[in-house]
Amino acid sequence: MNKMLGERQKAAVAANADDASVWRWLSDLLEERRIKWRYSFDTWIVVVDRRQLAAERSFDCAIRVAKAAAEKLAAS
Repeated sequence: MNKMLGERQKAAVAANADDASVWRWLSDLLEERRIKWRYSFDTWIVVVDRRQLAAERSFDCAIRVAKAAAEKLAAS
């Protein structure tokens, strides 16, 4: 039972770190006015630096997909 609790705590810590990273990224882009989003036909569209990076049904998912796409673009 203690091992299970330990694994759950590790997962929670990892999830919190990931969430913090996503929302820090979003916050930085908001301050710089480099990100915008809109909700159209049940889909969240996320645009960063005038490039559409995500179109997802959930806002949270759209932001995460946009972050991953932006990081991939920056790495290439």
